[in-house]
Amino acid sequence: MTYPAPQPLTQQDCLVALMIAISASDTNIRTAELVKIQSAVNNLPVFADYDIDRVNLMSQTVFDLFEQEDGLDALFGLIRDNLPERLFETAYALSCDVAAADGTLREPELRLLEEIRYELNIDRLHAAAIERGSRARHMRA
Repeated sequence: MTYPAPQPLTQQDCLVALMIAISASDTNIRTAELVKIQSAVNNLPVFADYDIDRVNLMSQTVFDLFEQEDGLDALFGLIRDNLPERLFETAYALSCDVAAADGTLREPELRLLEEIRYELNIDRLHAAAIERGSRARHMRA
């Protein structure tokens, strides 16, 4: 029996995978984070032609990778291979928004955000501005 060759990730798949990874990083995916991911996919121009059914595939891919010893490295390899550099800051901004969605940044989320900054070579000043924007958007009264 032959299996179809695995489909390469789209740039949108990469963005979704990072959002799922940041949500799953503390092993407790919260409703607010899932709502933030769904809202981003449903409303942002970068996802205009994205097949929403691929979110489940990306979720399973991330979960499978997280079960492997070098899974995070493999995830970043996929991201580097399939996400154009022009979307690196978008990826970081979406990750920050998902991390901030539930109102609390936990240590695993902070560590993964730091890793994303490093892997995507996000300038420190740009990262600070992106983080501040996420904090402002998710401030509670």
